[in-house]
Amino acid sequence: MKLKKQKEKSLNHINKYREKVLDFEQEILDTGLAYTGKEANKINPLKHSFGDGCYIREIFMPAGQIIISKIHKKLHPYFIMKGKVSILTDSGVQHIQAPYSGITKPGTKRVLYIHEDTVFITVSVTDKTDLKEIEEEVIAKDFNDQLITKADLELLKNKNKL
Repeated sequence: MKLKKQKEKSLNHINKYREKVLDFEQEILDTGLAYTGKEANKINPLKHSFGDGCYIREIFMPAGQIIISKIHKKLHPYFIMKGKVSILTDSGVQHIQAPYSGITKPGTKRVLYIHEDTVFITVSVTDKTDLKEIEEEVIAKDFNDQLITKADLELLKNKNKL
C-alpha cells in the first residue's frame, strides 16, 4: 500500500509539473516574442547526421534564450558539448556546463535557460532518415501520446539495477 501511495504522489508531482510547463509555454507564445518554426530554426540552427540505426540531432542555441523542448517519446542520450544551461525538469533545476551527458526519459519536456552559447546533441535509435517520420517516431504530440515502449521499459529496468 505504501508503494502505491508513493507512486501516486510521484505521478501527481509529474502531472503538476507538466501542467505548469504547458501554461508557461502558452504564456511565452502569447507574448508574441517567442520564436517558433522556421524563425526558431534560423536562430537555433540544426544539424542532422545519421549512423547505422541512429539519428543525431545537433542544435546551436545562442545565450540569453528560454527554450521549451518538445515532449520526448523515447529513452535516448543527450550531450551538451559547449556552453552553460539551466534546465527545469520535473525533478527540479539542473545547472549544467559542458561537457555533459545525460539520458532523456520518455515524457520529458524541458524548460532551458541558455546562459552561454550552447551546443546540444541528442541521439535517437531509428532506421528512418526522413526528418518528419523521425519526429513522428520520437516526439509526442502531447502527454497523452504513447510515451514508452517495451524496449524503453527494459532499458529503464536495467538502468535502475546499476
